[in-house]
Amino acid sequence: MFGLLRLVMRDRSQLRENETLVEYIPKSLTEPLNWGEIFPHSAPIEIDLGCGDGAFLMAMAHSHPKHNFLGIERLLGRVRKVCRKVAREDLKNARVLRIEVAYAISNLLPAESITAFHLLFPDPWPKRRHHRRRAFTTKFLACIHRSLIAGGLFHVATDHADYFHQIQCVIDATDTFVVSVEQHDFPLTTFEQKFLNRGLSIQRLLLRKASPVK
Repeated sequence: MFGLLRLVMRDRSQLRENETLVEYIPKSLTEPLNWGEIFPHSAPIEIDLGCGDGAFLMAMAHSHPKHNFLGIERLLGRVRKVCRKVAREDLKNARVLRIEVAYAISNLLPAESITAFHLLFPDPWPKRRHHRRRAFTTKFLACIHRSLIAGGLFHVATDHADYFHQIQCVIDATDTFVVSVEQHDFPLTTFEQKFLNRGLSIQRLLLRKASPVK
């Protein structure tokens, strides 16, 4: 727990005052987040899990001003970059939380409070001995389901075929989500643009929260 506190409270001296306001530092790392403390206006919440340089987060915040967007990212340099971008654009509906994604979804997100999650190009850990480090597991999916509102969206994308197969297997083993064929014009992430420029195939899934069959 103290390690997490040190991660969250790490030096912010390189950020200006308006940039520090973009990063939300929770008062507690054991209590669910209070959305009223994070965003100035009540609105549907969408979360970018591992928001990277913030390209997707900011594009979504621009195009959906009636939604609030929280980016979760553990790397300090990336968080600083996103804070600067969001502050420069004066986006009131975009904030960043610096913490491990797995810890956040397991411990900090209020139940049935999220409209949509976006998990875009997570680290595939391609070596077999590292597969246990992959984010997408049965427990991870259960936490996503718990946090989503009824009918909430879980948007997943990867360029890694083996990881995509694992994701499909995890989904097939549960009855808590249904695969949606709806069309969305999502903005590109920086990673996605690089993959497309290299001619790589992008695998994408849109999942809707469903009540498990009794």
